[in-house]
Amino acid sequence: MVDRNLTQVGAKHILLKHTGSRNPNDSYRKRPVTRSLDEAMAGINQVQKRLAAGERFEDIAGQLSECGSAAQGGDLGVFGRGAMQRQFEDGAFALSVGQVSGPIVSDSGVHLILRYQ
Repeated sequence: MVDRNLTQVGAKHILLKHTGSRNPNDSYRKRPVTRSLDEAMAGINQVQKRLAAGERFEDIAGQLSECGSAAQGGDLGVFGRGAMQRQFEDGAFALSVGQVSGPIVSDSGVHLILRYQ
């Protein structure tokens, strides 16, 4: 159940960009993004398998995420409504503390989100 009174969440994410993403060539990894949306989704599905096998979210984010937050294990800090892209915000606010989302598609790419607060 979503808490409609919730005003802030703390979240980490793993982002895989694709050629249709906003700023696809401005990746934290400093290499051109050449994957399609389908390939980004397949990559996120592989990340979900790694998480299910017990790998730490923060470790995978540090290895793979194409957002600058990768340097902090994907940590975006605590944020309120209106601070993030709508699809991302809706996904983060719908999670319970400790829960990882399914794939979330935003203008930035495909995300997995871990809510920690």
